[in-house]
Amino acid sequence: MSRPTLASLASDLGVSRQTISNVLNAPHKVRPATRERVQAAITAAGYRPSAAARQLRTQRSMNLGMRLLPATDGINGAVLDRFLHALTEAAQAAGYRLTLFCADSDDDEILHYGQLLDVAGLDGFILTSSTPDDPRTRWLTERGTPFAVFGRPWGAAGHPAVAAHPWVDVDGAAGTEAAARMLLAQGHSRIGFVGWYTGDPVGADRRRGWERAMGSSGYGADTGFLCVEVEDTVAGGAAGAALLVSRGATAVVCSSDSLALGALGEIRESQFGPVLPGQPERPVAVVGFDNTPVAAALGLSSVAQPVEDAARHIVRVLAHVLAGYPGESPPGAAAAGTAAAPEKQLLLEPQVVERIPLPLAARPRGASAKIHPGQ
Repeated sequence: MSRPTLASLASDLGVSRQTISNVLNAPHKVRPATRERVQAAITAAGYRPSAAARQLRTQRSMNLGMRLLPATDGINGAVLDRFLHALTEAAQAAGYRLTLFCADSDDDEILHYGQLLDVAGLDGFILTSSTPDDPRTRWLTERGTPFAVFGRPWGAAGHPAVAAHPWVDVDGAAGTEAAARMLLAQGHSRIGFVGWYTGDPVGADRRRGWERAMGSSGYGADTGFLCVEVEDTVAGGAAGAALLVSRGATAVVCSSDSLALGALGEIRESQFGPVLPGQPERPVAVVGFDNTPVAAALGLSSVAQPVEDAARHIVRVLAHVLAGYPGESPPGAAAAGTAAAPEKQLLLEPQVVERIPLPLAARPRGASAKIHPGQ
C-alpha cells in the first residue's frame, strides 16, 4: 500500500490541498465540521507531512525552546516532571518539538535565547518561574520573539502585575485558602502556616490565601503569630511545625509537600496530639502543596496543581501565535464558525485532595480521598 500524500488525501476527501494544510498548520482557519472530518481521515490514513517541506514553506523550525531548571529535591521535582511530560506530549501533538537547555541564571538564559535563535532558528520559547520585572520577557518582547510563560507576571512588591504577553498560572492563593477552609470545616481554629521566604512572589501568594481564609473566618488576629518562614526543605518544614505547635496550632498549611513532609514527620516523632474541645485526642493536621506521589503514598492531604492543563494551554497559545494570529481571535472566526483563539492569559484553579494519614501504620490499599475545589 502506497504512502498517502497531501494530494491523494485531498482527492479522496474532495477538499483542496490548502484545506488539509490548514488543518495541520492553522486549524482555526477551517470550519469545525470540515476540520474534524479531515483530521479523522489523516489519522486513519497514517499521513505524516514532510517536516523538511513544511519548514521550507513556512520558514519555521517547528521547534520551541525551554530552560530546564534543576529540581530542588526529589519531592518538589515531581511537579516539574509532570509539567515537562505534558508539555512534550502537547507540543508533539501540535507538530512541534522541544529543545531543552540549562542555564545558571536568567542572564545566562537570555544568552542561550540569542544562540538558539541564530543557530537553530527556534520559533519561540516557553518560560518558567517568572520573577518581578522579568528581564527574559523584556528581552523577548523587544525582539518580537514569540513566547509564553508558566507563571504570572509579578510586581516589585510580590503582587500580580499586568503584562501583555501570554501566560498561564495556577492560583496558589486559592489553593492555600481552600486548604485552610477545609481545616476550618473540620473544627480547627488555630491553623498555622509554614512557608518559604516571602521574598519569592509565589511563596507570598500562597501565604496570602491562608491569611484570607483565616481573616474572613474571624481568626485573623493570630496570623502573624501562627506563621513561620523557613527554607523550602524537609528539615525546614520540621522546624516550622515544631514552632507552630508550641504556639498552640492544631493544624498546619504548608507551601509545599517538602515542608509538609517535614512537618508530618516532626509531629509524628514528637507525638504531638492537642485535644480540641469535645473531640478525642488526635494529631495535628497537615496539608501540603503540589500533591506529589510522596504525599499520596503517606496519605498526606495536599493542594493539586493542574500542571498538565497548564502545559497544554501554553502549547495552544504559542501554536496560535505562530500560526499568524497574535490577537485574541482570527479575523472572521465567529462568522466562519472556526475555533476561537485560546485565552492569552489564564489563571487555573487548584484543588485540595483530602486524605487521612494513619500515624504509625501503613495506609490500607484502596483508601479513598476527597477533592475540595479552590474557593
